[in-house]
Amino acid sequence: MKIYTRTGDKGETGLLGGARVPKHHIRIESYGTLDELNSFLGLLRDTPGASAHAEAIVRIQEQLFTIGSHLAMEPGNTSFALPAFHAKEIVYLEMEIDRMTSELPEMRNFVLPGGSLAVSHCHVARCVCRRAERLVVLLNESESVDESIVRYLNRLSDYLFVLARMLSKETNAEEIAWKPRG
Repeated sequence: MKIYTRTGDKGETGLLGGARVPKHHIRIESYGTLDELNSFLGLLRDTPGASAHAEAIVRIQEQLFTIGSHLAMEPGNTSFALPAFHAKEIVYLEMEIDRMTSELPEMRNFVLPGGSLAVSHCHVARCVCRRAERLVVLLNESESVDESIVRYLNRLSDYLFVLARMLSKETNAEEIAWKPRG
């Protein structure tokens, strides 16, 4: 299989099922942003200080590929067997959020992103996740998207926020509280 096909040279790409759409189509933006998120999660996983969470991050990366395949499918096409996306993955994120939250000090302020390389990478991933969620919600306005995908992305951004706080604790990074000036 060749990496290049030349079929996208005129600004279109193919969905699973064969339909051609412009590369700027909201569906492409949606799963392209999931790909960007997945890459940032790989960077986070490889960052010193985050290795204790590598197993959870890989599980999330696998789910993002699954969700991406669902978003890449031509609407209404059932000719491909896609990997199943299970709502239990949302429960997994919630359990992880609750577990980490129980080990963290109570939050009294918003915190500024940063503190260590791992924490910063986690915050970038959280922001990309929020953008992916917004794009999928926009896609859902014109083409139906499984509601559990939106819920998963919403929960994932919460998870990444709590993970950033956990990484701050584990790497002894300072959490700087946001206090408005003026």
